[in-house]
Amino acid sequence: MNWQQLLSTKRFKPENGQLVATVTPSSQEGADALRTDFHIDYDRVVFSGSFRRLGRKTQVHPFAEHDHTHNRLTHSVEVASVGRSLGNRVGVMLAKGGFLPPENTPSDIGAVVQVACLAHDMGNPPFGHTGEEALRDWFRNPEHAGYLKHLAEAERRDVQTYEGNAHSLRILANLEMYQHRGGMRLTAASIGALLKYPWTTSAPQGLKKFNIYQTELPFIECVAAELGLPEIAAHNWSRHPLSYLMEAADDICYALLDLEDAVELGLLDDREVENVLQGMVHIDKLWPEQSARQRCAMLRGMAIGRAIDDMAQTFMLHHADLLAGSFQGKDLLSVCTPEVRDSLERAKELARTRVFRHQSKLITEIAAFPCIGSILNLLVPAAFAYLTKAHIGTRQSLALELLRDDPLNEQDTLYTAYMKILDFVGGMTDNAAARLAREVSGIGML
Repeated sequence: MNWQQLLSTKRFKPENGQLVATVTPSSQEGADALRTDFHIDYDRVVFSGSFRRLGRKTQVHPFAEHDHTHNRLTHSVEVASVGRSLGNRVGVMLAKGGFLPPENTPSDIGAVVQVACLAHDMGNPPFGHTGEEALRDWFRNPEHAGYLKHLAEAERRDVQTYEGNAHSLRILANLEMYQHRGGMRLTAASIGALLKYPWTTSAPQGLKKFNIYQTELPFIECVAAELGLPEIAAHNWSRHPLSYLMEAADDICYALLDLEDAVELGLLDDREVENVLQGMVHIDKLWPEQSARQRCAMLRGMAIGRAIDDMAQTFMLHHADLLAGSFQGKDLLSVCTPEVRDSLERAKELARTRVFRHQSKLITEIAAFPCIGSILNLLVPAAFAYLTKAHIGTRQSLALELLRDDPLNEQDTLYTAYMKILDFVGGMTDNAAARLAREVSGIGML
């Protein structure tokens, strides 16, 4: 891989059954230094409906009533901020090392990482990771196997494995802006940086994490070729080096900010956070008379600064392997300095044991399964009846009208119909899913 290709500003759209490069009129602004192509990518994400809906999607605490608690929107904005700083720092080091193409600036690296960070959670369904599990659980239920019998194996795996990362790509490449005509048409560089798991469900690890549904496979084949990403196996590519920076920014933020939320909600004491982070921050710089909120904010700020510096240095240390597609680390966090790695891992462990298993969170997560299940119970049988020409009742016919933003048609296969249903349910906010489940059950009328 080389940075000339990896920073490609080409955009793609379908035309006459082929994917072709396209130029948007806005791109002309880049020539006048008003907006670069990567800034255009950023603006398209920010102004999308999918991005706005993140404001009512779970980060850690569903239906949180506390004003300071993070949701997916605030999390994404903060990850993007950290990603920009991390990318800018790496960009400066790449430029000093003579690695950066002459037409690019260090801030281009920061801008690409920022876009990927901003978009990385757009595909998360209502109720976060629990929502993912609820969607998978319904389609994997043996009682529902009849609805999947006509699908090809790869299609069945996609439908049974709702993956927020893959749906983020699907939104960008297919659903938002130019629906089914190239989506947002972001630059190849931004798409590449987003792909944390650049493979389909056919990969050995694909039933756990993946980034590419069959619907977006032709698009990614085109993008991967443009970026020069090596194909390791069929439908399985090496990661874009900047995807590691996007991942690192996410790791830094959720490790630290989940603890800050927990202090706000009274689930942790600020001194516990201090003990976890003391290996990577100078505790003596804290003002003892400050409130718990202020102390946590200072701890978080110092820890983020230290982590950014460390991750940037780690990236450059492994730069050759990252470009060659031979990097052996699980991620940058796993190979950074012990002080940063151990502190962030302790923070994650504290969140897992003391925050994620709190009773208030557990009850809402349990409720997510019947909530999402009731919506699928209505929509999937209706879509199956419609496309297999079976008898479709009035209730089922009315149910399909819920898909008005991307309605089913006779050209749909069962696979594309089920993907539209997953788009519909996965795109809901926590509040919208809870309300629809209540209303279609008839309870909302009583």
